[in-house]
Amino acid sequence: MLSAKSLFQEILDNDESFRLFCSIAASGETQGGWENGRIAALVPESERALAPKITRHGADEDKHGRIFNALLKKRGLEPVEVPPETDYTMLLEHHGIGLAHDKLKADQPLTVEDIITYLAHSRVTEQRAAEQMVMLKKYFANHPEVGKAVRMISSDEDNHLAYCHEELLRFAAAGHGRFIQRTLRACALAEIRVYRDVSLAVMAHMGRVLGWPKAKSAALAAGIHAMYAYERLAGWRRMVTLKMPERRNALGGPASTAPEFA
Repeated sequence: MLSAKSLFQEILDNDESFRLFCSIAASGETQGGWENGRIAALVPESERALAPKITRHGADEDKHGRIFNALLKKRGLEPVEVPPETDYTMLLEHHGIGLAHDKLKADQPLTVEDIITYLAHSRVTEQRAAEQMVMLKKYFANHPEVGKAVRMISSDEDNHLAYCHEELLRFAAAGHGRFIQRTLRACALAEIRVYRDVSLAVMAHMGRVLGWPKAKSAALAAGIHAMYAYERLAGWRRMVTLKMPERRNALGGPASTAPEFA
């Protein structure tokens, strides 16, 4: 029977599929770390108080990248090149979601609307990340190899999501509510398409590595398409609602380290 637990267990048990999984995850987290670092450096003067939180966000993402690379190293594996069709962060940028890298590579200060765009993009993608980590924590929190990493990253993703909610609500109270809602909706609708395409690509690569029969690959693809249909119809709305989080000032302190991994 196909299940999220059995699927990830199969990927975890095979060196080549685990290598691909960790390489994709590490690449995305490292890219996120760079993006946050550049945004923190370019925050407009009126929002300089936000810069330490953005820096903390980036430091967490960098840490996650190191964790995934450390998991590979523990198994004696080297990262592999990430197939372009599985590169979630790159594909989001190509779809115009978030801040363009050309803007981040320049030395011009960002605008308040740029910061809101970054936060809206993060609110949508961190929703996805937090949900994925909740699922992994449910099944693998006590796993001897990946359990500690799953617990640590899940806690960080919850903090990131809480931070996005709180800061977007602050901007909404300052009169940016309509822009926030338009941006969130555009991000969410684009993200669910990218997530579908990346999921299909990742499963195709995993199927080749693990030698899945055509029927199994077809069933997984059908499940991904069904999830997209649900998200396109109504599921995207969970990504655009805002509520004050229980974790207030979630990124107000320094980033935690991961000495046991990196």
